[in-house]
Amino acid sequence: MAGTQDAYTHAMRIALTEARTASQHGDVPIGAVVLDASGDVVGVGHNRREADADPLAHAEVLALKAAAASLETWRLDDCTLVVTLEPCTMCAGAVVQARVGRLVFGAWNDDMGAVGTLWDVVRDRRLHHRPEVVSGVLADECSLLVQQFFAEHRDSGASP
Repeated sequence: MAGTQDAYTHAMRIALTEARTASQHGDVPIGAVVLDASGDVVGVGHNRREADADPLAHAEVLALKAAAASLETWRLDDCTLVVTLEPCTMCAGAVVQARVGRLVFGAWNDDMGAVGTLWDVVRDRRLHHRPEVVSGVLADECSLLVQQFFAEHRDSGASP
């Protein structure tokens, strides 16, 4: 698959569906999909921190774990991770550790982004693995989902 935005629209739509599922359970609406070298989905995940009371249950981590189980290897070098929001430092580190070949994300994460916004973990030259990065896939739709979630939580006084 080429590293262009249009090539990942379908996978991002799957990730958006996952993100909506997270929102239904009170979690920040972030969804992720892992594609193998042929473009088949081998792992999906959505935020489950609230649902599982697990600080590590980020969409990216869960999708990477599912892909590793499906492929029976932790080395995901021929895979693409598609996620609705720019990964945080933990998830960017997981991308590097899993040797993901390509990272695709939708919206920029002004609060915690670690793929160019606040940090750039995945392109740090000191690390031995640096995935290709494609940003901005369905960015407006991805961003709106997160904005609506936090607006609703601010209005209700609930904390995610």
